[in-house]
Amino acid sequence: MIQNIGVPGLILILIIALVIFGPSKLPEIGRAFGRTLSEFKSATRDLVSGDSEEDTTKKVKE
Repeated sequence: MIQNIGVPGLILILIIALVIFGPSKLPEIGRAFGRTLSEFKSATRDLVSGDSEEDTTKKVKE
């Protein structure tokens, strides 16, 4: 679904966000979104590395 948006769609979304939130709130929203995305990435990285550690421990025990 997101792959079908394109450049004109993104521009329209940004204009609507600018009208709704105003120019002073957009940087705050962007920062919050960036922090959320980085926390999500680190959490998924921890889950993936946790799975590989469990696999290693299982192999050692067997």
